[in-house]
Amino acid sequence: MLRIGICDDETKARDALRLGLEKMLWEESEQIVYEFSTGEGAVRWLKKHPGEIDLLFLDVEMKGISGMEAAAKIREFDRGISLVFVTGYTDYVFDGYKVNALDYVVKPAGTKRLLEVLTRMRKKISDDGKRYFFFRNGEGTYRLPYPVISYFYSDKRKVNVVCIREGECFTYSFYGKLDQVETQLSGAFVRVHQRYLVNPRHVIRVGSESLTVEGMDDKGARIVSIPISRAMKEGAAAKLAKAMLEGEEL
Repeated sequence: MLRIGICDDETKARDALRLGLEKMLWEESEQIVYEFSTGEGAVRWLKKHPGEIDLLFLDVEMKGISGMEAAAKIREFDRGISLVFVTGYTDYVFDGYKVNALDYVVKPAGTKRLLEVLTRMRKKISDDGKRYFFFRNGEGTYRLPYPVISYFYSDKRKVNVVCIREGECFTYSFYGKLDQVETQLSGAFVRVHQRYLVNPRHVIRVGSESLTVEGMDDKGARIVSIPISRAMKEGAAAKLAKAMLEGEEL
């Protein structure tokens, strides 16, 4: 699935780019999910919705912070999103390398050029092979790459997902059951307790009655202790040991 965002302070420019892209998107697996009218807006939204957009078309010349400034801020918390600069001048092309841009498009974007960008992005996603966890809450739909998720824990009718991204910890909540989450993850995470489901790659130590993982507790500590239930101890310990020894990638 390819999820695309467009950021341009001119409505006509956003509309033209959206219409151009829609003609060549794969209907079943690709969509434009969000449009931004300012660089500041794009930065704020992306920080709250990590992993939800794969590809962002970013206008260079905008009021407020420029596309280049917005890109630099985005890279502070997200190195995975692909950025494509849209500009009326080729002078900015080399600046794009500073923020690891995928490509650039000169206005007005032609069909051939947009198809070249989409082809590169499709190949990148195919080569990447990442898996994602999807959920929805009152703020919108989220898509998180497995590697950034440290663990899940249930709290009454809600499930909380704790993520580590670019050195920062984020927690998101949604209504659901941990059993359903475990099924969706297809064995990639390990159930260690009725209330906890952990990502082996974020486990630091496995003890006799608990394990420590990367996360954030109520006091701000970066290492969190999670209990291991007696009923799940034997199977969980074996799965965790195997994953940790093999350095298994998700």
